[in-house]
Amino acid sequence: MSIVVNLNTVLTDRNLKSKELAEMIGITEANLSILKSGKAKAIRFSTLEAICKALECQPADILAYKKE
Repeated sequence: MSIVVNLNTVLTDRNLKSKELAEMIGITEANLSILKSGKAKAIRFSTLEAICKALECQPADILAYKKE
């Protein structure tokens, strides 16, 4: 896939665990894991907004396009 998810990097930079972020944004750890692994087919803007708000970041900090 051409979209790269850098969520692990951002979590590490902020000393947060996936479980903590999942609780902060109101999704299951399983769904967050799917997103982090890049296996998600889509992401809701409301989820992306919640992640950015919780991590105090921009969408480009966690998502990137990589030309294949």
